[in-house]
Amino acid sequence: MPLTAPLSAAARLARIRRLSRWMGWFCQALMLALPVALLAYWASTPDAELAQQGNLPAAALRNTLQPWQRWACAAIAAVPMGMLLMGLAQARGCFVQFALGQVFTVQATVRLRRFAAWVAGTALAAIAAGALTSVLLTLHNPTGSRYLSVGVNSNHVMTLFFAAMVWLMAEIVDQGQVLAEENAAFV
Repeated sequence: MPLTAPLSAAARLARIRRLSRWMGWFCQALMLALPVALLAYWASTPDAELAQQGNLPAAALRNTLQPWQRWACAAIAAVPMGMLLMGLAQARGCFVQFALGQVFTVQATVRLRRFAAWVAGTALAAIAAGALTSVLLTLHNPTGSRYLSVGVNSNHVMTLFFAAMVWLMAEIVDQGQVLAEENAAFV
C-alpha cells in the first residue's frame, strides 16, 4: 500500500521540470569547476600521489617532477576531461529541454546518445591518458627504470557500462517515439 497518493500527470511534469532545471545548473557548475580542479590537482599534488595517475607505484618516480612534466600530464588529463565536458554539455542541453517540458523529442534522444558517446570516449581516453602519463612521469628516470603502464580499473568499466545503459535508454525512447507516431497515423 503506497504511503502517499500518486502524483497527477501535471504534478509529475512539474517535478520533472524542476529537477531538470536543477540538473542543468549542476551540469553547468561541473563544467566550470572540473577544469579548475584539474589544474589545481596537477599543480599542488605531491609527486608520489601523481604517480598513481600513471598507474605507478610511488617509488617509480626517482626524481622530483619538473614543472613541465606536471603541466604536460595535466594537458594529457585534460583530453578525457574535455570529452566529459562535451558530454555534460549534451546532458545540460537535454535537461534544459526537459525543464521546458520538451521530454519526448528527437533532439532529447539525440542529446542522450551524444552524452553516452562522450562518456564512453572519456573512459577510453582515460585509459590512454594513464599510459601516456606513466611515460611522462618517469621520463627522467635512469634507463631501465622508465615505465609504460596501462591500467583498466573498475571506474573505467563502470563508466563504459553507464554509457551503454544511457545509449540503450535513448534507443528505447526513440523506438517509443516511432511507435507513438505510427499509432497517431492510424487514428
